Amino acid sequence: GNGVWIRQQWESARVALKQSEKTSFLLVIDEIQKLANWSETVKALWDEDTSVGNHLKVILLGSSRLMLQQGLTESLAGRFEMHYVSHWSFSEMETAFGWTVNQFMWFGGYPGSASLIHDEERWKRYIFDSLIETSISKDILMLTRVDKPALMRQLFDLGCNWSGQILSYNKMLGQFHDAGNTTTLANYLHLLSQAGLLSGLEKFSGNKIMRRASSPKFQVHNTALISTYRSETCLQIQQKPEQWGRIVESAIGAHLINNSLLDNFNLYYWREANDEVDFALEKRGRIIALEVKSGPASSKKGMSAFANKFKPDRLLLIGPKGIPSEEFLRLHPGDLF
Repeated sequence: GNGVWIRQQWESARVALKQSEKTSFLLVIDEIQKLANWSETVKALWDEDTSVGNHLKVILLGSSRLMLQQGLTESLAGRFEMHYVSHWSFSEMETAFGWTVNQFMWFGGYPGSASLIHDEERWKRYIFDSLIETSISKDILMLTRVDKPALMRQLFDLGCNWSGQILSYNKMLGQFHDAGNTTTLANYLHLLSQAGLLSGLEKFSGNKIMRRASSPKFQVHNTALISTYRSETCLQIQQKPEQWGRIVESAIGAHLINNSLLDNFNLYYWREANDEVDFALEKRGRIIALEVKSGPASSKKGMSAFANKFKPDRLLLIGPKGIPSEEFLRLHPGDLF
């Protein structure tokens, strides 16, 4: 069984540690969540090493945050440190593949797809088959209980097509054949978020109790998930200012959501009547309001209303007359606090 396989790898590392005469040694196991009862086995082996003073350092990698957290909290309390590895950033894609900021905003942060971007049809098929399908079927459907897989897929498609837009759960239900209810949808959106695909940002309100009831704002974790569903090419979409503006906002949002997990801040949107703020960041009571503009179009008037109501520490504008989006995608949003 899996326990035996983990034990064999672990014993090999112990032998190697002894022979190397080094003080410590590294054992790395990938896709750990696919091994049944991995956390109990790891706990037993780790505790054996601890009691005899073996300095074996262990890195466990997995593509399902949900499964990892479950195993870690059930068996390994007090023995681990979590490190979130996010989608590749603009700086990383630029360094590795020489991408421009517009290429990054359209093609997103999947390094495995970089060699295919000159044939966009093929690129879209690859993203869909190798990444989207695999994440949904292997990381979510195989590992968690989803009563209505078709509904979850529909929700995912809808969210990718509507990234950057606010939709009430009731409106969503109207779009689906196999209805379910709002609790089911909220739950599925949470699973998609845990798998690093699609989140529903909650509305910022000084008070925690209010947040759950709000209409979520769809936000992809990687803009490749939007482009895959679009018929345009990278050059064609840039000729459509309004559509391109949505891509830019989603790219900024993806950058924020990936970093929120690394830098430990909360990410929201805000809207009241006709006033809207694209993103609100909150960390230990400090608040940053953020507006994204991709062209010279008139500014949203939500900022001053938000400022009056919540007294944020900073108000940021991204785009022309503000921080250029290219610059914003290079910085760590956590540093803004």
